[in-house]
Amino acid sequence: MENKQKKKVILIGAGSRGNAYARIGGQIELFDTVAIAEPIKARREFVVKRHGIKEENIYESWEPLIARGKIADAAIIATMDRDHFAPTMAAIEAGYDILLEKPVSPLPEECRAIEEAAKKKGVKVLICHVLRYTPFFRALKNVIKEGYVGDVVNIQHTEGVGNVHQSHSFVRGNWGNSERSSFMLLQKSCHDMDILQWLIGKECKKVQSFGSLTYFKKENAPEGAPEYCIDGCPVADSCPYNAVKLYLKSDSDWFRCASTQKFDPTDEDVERAIRTTNYGKCVFKCDNDVVDHQVVNLEFEDGIICSFTMSAFNKGGREIRIMGTKGEIIANAGKPTFTYKSFASDEAQEISIEDQICNDTITGGHGGGDTGIMYAFYDMLSGKVDPELSNIEISVKNHMIAFAAEKSRLEGRVVSLDEFEEA
Repeated sequence: MENKQKKKVILIGAGSRGNAYARIGGQIELFDTVAIAEPIKARREFVVKRHGIKEENIYESWEPLIARGKIADAAIIATMDRDHFAPTMAAIEAGYDILLEKPVSPLPEECRAIEEAAKKKGVKVLICHVLRYTPFFRALKNVIKEGYVGDVVNIQHTEGVGNVHQSHSFVRGNWGNSERSSFMLLQKSCHDMDILQWLIGKECKKVQSFGSLTYFKKENAPEGAPEYCIDGCPVADSCPYNAVKLYLKSDSDWFRCASTQKFDPTDEDVERAIRTTNYGKCVFKCDNDVVDHQVVNLEFEDGIICSFTMSAFNKGGREIRIMGTKGEIIANAGKPTFTYKSFASDEAQEISIEDQICNDTITGGHGGGDTGIMYAFYDMLSGKVDPELSNIEISVKNHMIAFAAEKSRLEGRVVSLDEFEEA
């Protein structure tokens, strides 16, 4: 095996996503995390210890770190959505190539500004559209290219967010309120807007969207439910969102870590979190405002149409049906095969997915995409960019699909991407 020289990275934002990228980069022996900026002490100390970061390279905020100039090959930026813009622009100016957590920004003008700044400075910015880097979606792209379905005519794609994932991340969690983070389609499903465009290989021209917050709101709270689950809810035993069961009595480190903002929490830490933070509140009494279900109809060049559904009301996972002039493919991201039906034959064919990681769950590392993007990031830094994969220009263009869809949902009309780009 080729002995590759490791790349040095600085980490800005050491929450779940930032920690994952740094951890994987170390595990695949391609990256050394040499500096960190993270305001939460427990997270900062955990990453410092794991990666052996020197004291002079440890910061609570990104400003003094970036002010030192370029001290590594690249920057990983995984702050909260509304905190992406300033450190990214500063890192670009300092000459860093960047791995930036999605979405680029909750504001279209900031997305465009980052794209333009990167072009002007001549640095590379890779957005974490991690689904592109999974064996599942790479295999889908390949069978389309190989002509199995002929010309793609339409696609039906579903993202099952999962009822518990919705309650955790988009009701109680960091992304439940659009003013603090971003709207649901951008935060959760810019992955999917990107994937649809990538699979089709043509530009989206028009979008139409419907959706709302229907279930996770105050009027649906059980009678007698307290503000916090731990204070004794009359339906505690039957409620799937009981915070005591989900966090305190959970065997999932992911839920325990997320609720406490610590990577090695004790039971006392978890109990404190569900007594004092949103993670312990009744899911019907939070300040969430993002939708819990949404559909988006998309028209691409050459009359290709797609229907995308995002919904909380399922156990989670992605399913897709690709229909073309010669056949169709039906696939589930949690399974190791596609079903291919050719119009020339009455028999269905099962196509195996090489290296498929059958875990499309909340804790599944995006089915191998988290690891895949770290390999792709290394290749990008080494000058070996795969033209099939993303760059900042493509990512921003596909973000605009999500922005246009939200405009459609709010205004109740079809929105042209040309119109939106000119606005």
